[in-house]
Amino acid sequence: MKKLQAVLFDLDGTLIDTAPDFIRIIKDLCREDGRDAPSDAAIREQVSAGARAMVKLIFGEKFHDVSDDDAELLAYRQAFLDRYEADICVDSQVFAGLEMLLSALESHQIPWGIVTNKPRYLATNLLERLELSERCAVLVCPDDVTHTKPDPEPMYLACDIIKVDPTACIYIGDHHRDIEAGKAAGMTTVIAKFGYLSKDDLASLDTWGADAILETPDALREWVLAQI
Repeated sequence: MKKLQAVLFDLDGTLIDTAPDFIRIIKDLCREDGRDAPSDAAIREQVSAGARAMVKLIFGEKFHDVSDDDAELLAYRQAFLDRYEADICVDSQVFAGLEMLLSALESHQIPWGIVTNKPRYLATNLLERLELSERCAVLVCPDDVTHTKPDPEPMYLACDIIKVDPTACIYIGDHHRDIEAGKAAGMTTVIAKFGYLSKDDLASLDTWGADAILETPDALREWVLAQI
């Protein structure tokens, strides 16, 4: 890799541990609907897959074989997102150890940013609640691009905004699409193994082609700082 110019993160399950709020909201919804709630582990595995996946987890067989643009599924998805927006940051927090990484990058004048598939209105709200908005050099969301991850378009846009070379950037994520998008843009890619990975994901990490697989936030911090 060229001299490090920027570090970009996926959001949920990579920079910020948002699962506790999703777990709380899903359990509330299941209780209100008289359904058995999924386990905490099952919910965590679906967070990075997005709101549709979490709705399917709640309702089980009801949406098992429907398309992602099914009208009823989309209605439940929006209701779920409305609930999440209203209560977005009760328990969510930056993963322990990564605040130190952000501060270290800032001290070296290396910009850091976020490329996420989370809708902008939710991502912005979350970053504001965690007092990260002014520190984040760039935030790219699905609203900003024609093609989302795993397409590299969001990665290129982030680099254009902060005026850095993609091949001098590190991208860190916890989903296969994160690594695919980062590699397609020529970035150094890192899997956050502490993120929201399923058993199937964990069994296949070596096939994703990432440059590094890091077990903990502390290991991630040390690895990134060693690249400066």
